[in-house]
Amino acid sequence: MSRRTERIAEQLRSEIARVLREEATDPRTRLVTLTRVDVAPDLSSALVFWSALDVRDGDSAEDKQHALESAAAFVRRHLAHSLSLRRVPALHFRYDPSLVLGDQTLSLLRSLANDEEE
Repeated sequence: MSRRTERIAEQLRSEIARVLREEATDPRTRLVTLTRVDVAPDLSSALVFWSALDVRDGDSAEDKQHALESAAAFVRRHLAHSLSLRRVPALHFRYDPSLVLGDQTLSLLRSLANDEEE
């Protein structure tokens, strides 16, 4: 990834997070964390990876995924007004379980440390 696409990806990540937090009306989109954005070299599409700590089972992850997919056009319109890009990429959302897995790993390490102390 070139420095230009990295810079654009970071701009997209921060602006998408702001739009989801402040502008979106669906409450399922507010408690997501955008972990990274991968932008195609021609800026035609962007893959937005998201995670949420409150996602423990597949049903709520699917609900959030559906809400994000539904909000994609809305978010893209807001990006067109707020970013100075010739072409705003099409947004595709994908669940990233890294935050949940990291939280589970930390819990496991804490329980092992507590077992050693006892």
